[in-house]
Amino acid sequence: MIIKIAADSDLNDVLRIENEAFGHSKESKLVNDLLNDDSAKPRLSLLAIDDVEAVGHILFTRVRISGNEDALSAMILAPLAILPSAQGKGVGGKLIKEGLRQLSESKIDLVFVLGHPGYYPRFDFRPAGVRGFDAPYPIPAKDAAAWMVQELRPGIIGSFSGRIICADTLNKLEHWRE
Repeated sequence: MIIKIAADSDLNDVLRIENEAFGHSKESKLVNDLLNDDSAKPRLSLLAIDDVEAVGHILFTRVRISGNEDALSAMILAPLAILPSAQGKGVGGKLIKEGLRQLSESKIDLVFVLGHPGYYPRFDFRPAGVRGFDAPYPIPAKDAAAWMVQELRPGIIGSFSGRIICADTLNKLEHWRE
């Protein structure tokens, strides 16, 4: 399996993966919109290729942290999609690890995710709200553990706090509720 930066020519594969992984077009529309949203830049879009088939996609887009816009560089992971036939084979983990490695090399300080609290902690994501980072929209208490952060530069958590401001496309209430 190889992980590569998704090129413009990979868009059909990316959108196919999103549609098949989620069983509807909401995430593929979100991804397409984020890829065309200048406020999401810089971004990192990675594709997992198993033999010759694209089987997974992950997208990281820029976020700002209110009150710390110039002091911190941060991204949000949204979404991660794996074809149903490739799920449970470590594809998602490889995409996450490679994405975090590239972001760390790019001097990104923090990475956020609103995701499954049973999955993302294995990649060192921890609850963000209790660490001083509020989601763009309030997260219901029952889902608080799903709003997570990972520190790529030591010393950030505990030294900074604020509300996350996403790209225009992602900064809509509909993306923050089930």
